[in-house]
Parts: sequence; structure tokens; C-alpha cells
Amino acid sequence: MDNIREYLLTAEKQNLSPYAQLAANTKGRKRQEEECTLRTCYQKDRDKILHSKSFRRLKQKTQVFISPEGDHYRTRLTHTLEVTQIARTIARALRLNEDLTEAIGMGHDLGHTPFGHAGERALNRLNPNGFTHFEQGARVVDYLERNLKGLNLTAEVLDGILNHTRGTWPSTQEGVIVRYADRIAYINHDIEDAITAGIITENDLPKDCTDFLGHSKSERITSLITSMVKNSGSEIKMDDETFGYYDKLHKFMYRNVYTDSAAKIEERKVDKLIEELYRYYYKNPDRMPEMYRIIADSEGLDRAVTDYIQGMSDDFASTTFDNIFIPKAWKIK
Repeated sequence: MDNIREYLLTAEKQNLSPYAQLAANTKGRKRQEEECTLRTCYQKDRDKILHSKSFRRLKQKTQVFISPEGDHYRTRLTHTLEVTQIARTIARALRLNEDLTEAIGMGHDLGHTPFGHAGERALNRLNPNGFTHFEQGARVVDYLERNLKGLNLTAEVLDGILNHTRGTWPSTQEGVIVRYADRIAYINHDIEDAITAGIITENDLPKDCTDFLGHSKSERITSLITSMVKNSGSEIKMDDETFGYYDKLHKFMYRNVYTDSAAKIEERKVDKLIEELYRYYYKNPDRMPEMYRIIADSEGLDRAVTDYIQGMSDDFASTTFDNIFIPKAWKIK
């Protein structure tokens, strides 16, 4: 066929649920661009995100545990992949738009800082206008990528990234699925990582939760996904009982892992590292790459410094701090 995209658009109309967001009905992009003959607009968005610099940097950004020893702990990248696949499973079962779901899932955490939520809290404190990773994610794809040209994503993908975590809900069911999938993924893989780290044991988990949802990560994820598929129609949701056990498990993790656990000790250093970098670049904007100096001229130093630090990986932030503030060995020639 000469135009595969037209075939795909027709297939969506014939096969997807009445609640699905069809690619043919997109609200479009801020700037017009030539359509691809092989991909729908949402497939094209997914590929734009996949090949972006900010997506690649997720491999060296903290999920929960900062600088853990071992190769099996999640990073922000592996978290993103798990969220995306959970979301696609739900979307496929409900006959919603998998391509849109995948694009939102792949892009939902592009606004995260180095060192996870500890870095986010530090930037929120330092920037006079505050900072959230979901608002920054929308800024990354809409403006910062491609040297301030942005990725020019569709309105539906941008909406899903901006509204994936709290506050206003996404305008599409596909975006809502990603918001749920994010929660399903991080609670369950964080439990697995916390057990691996020796922070908790399987027996520490609330027994009524594991009896109902399952005693393994796979069983619990399956229970939560199944509840969503069975109870969603015009609205994406779980049944109240399943959500109640999920919520109890979520609160358990906040009490025992996400705050004041042994694994969070390194976070105490993040505030100092981020603050020193922030103040250094605020005083020395000429040391930032040209792109961020352009932002400083148009939007102010706080905005530019925040954008620069947010884009750093854990390793780059640590190395940069060492190069600026740690004395180097030297010898007399």
C-alpha cells in the first residue's frame, strides 16, 4: 500500500472502543508538520520521545534508591518501561489507543531531576516559582528538546505528560490509564527493590493486602490490572475494595521505605549538592551551555539554572559537583 497511515487510521475507527482517542481526531500540534506515510501521529510522537536526549538520560536517573550497589535496582528508565507496558496491557484489553498510551507512558517522567524526588524537592525549594517534575516534563518536550525547538508533540500526548501524577486528570482515557499504571508500577517494583535491599521483607507487607492482591509482584500487578479492566467503561477505575488494598499498601511504603528508611540516608546529601550547583551557576551563568544562557536572557537565571540542573543525570551532577568544588591532586613539574 502507498499509505500505511491511512490504513491504520481506518483500522482504529473500525476496531477501537467508542471511548478511545482516535489518531484521526487529534487536536493536532502547535506547528504543522508533514504526516508520515507509515505511522499515525501518536506513533510518530512515541518515536520522537524514544530518540530524544531526555529519554536517554533516564537510564542514569534515580527511581527510589540513590547509587545502590548492584545492577538489579530500577532506574527512572526501567520504571518508564514498566509503566508503559502495564498501560499498554490495560489499553489493549479495553480496546483503547495503544499508540497514544505508549507515547504518554514513554514521556511521562522526562521532567524528573537527578536523584529522583529528592532532587525535585531541592529544586522546588530553590526556584522562587517552585518546581514539579510533571510541569517540567511538559516544558522539556514542548520547548527544551532539540535546542529549544521542542518535539512538537500532539496535544493529547502533551496533556498526558502534564497530568500524569496529581491535580487535573488527563483529558483522554489513555492518559488516565498511564496515571494508574504509574502507581501500579512504582508501588510493586519499589517493594521488590526494597526487599532486595533488605529494607523490608515480604512478611512485613500488610497480610490482608497480600492475601487479597497477591504474594508476588506479578500477582499484585495482575490483580490491579484485572480490576481496572473489569470495572472500566466510560470511566477508568478500579473497584473500591481493590483500590482500598492498593492504598493501604501505598501508605505502608511511605511509612517504611519512602521516608526515613536506611535506603534514604544518601538523600540528605542531595539537598547540599543541588543547592551548591544552583548557586554556582546562578553566579556563573557563562559556565552553562549556550542554550541555557539564551533561556537566562529571555526567562531569567532561576529558570535557566533550573532547566540545566533538571536535565542532568545522577552521574553528571555528581561529576560536575566534584569538578567545581572538590580539590584535585597536583604535582610540581
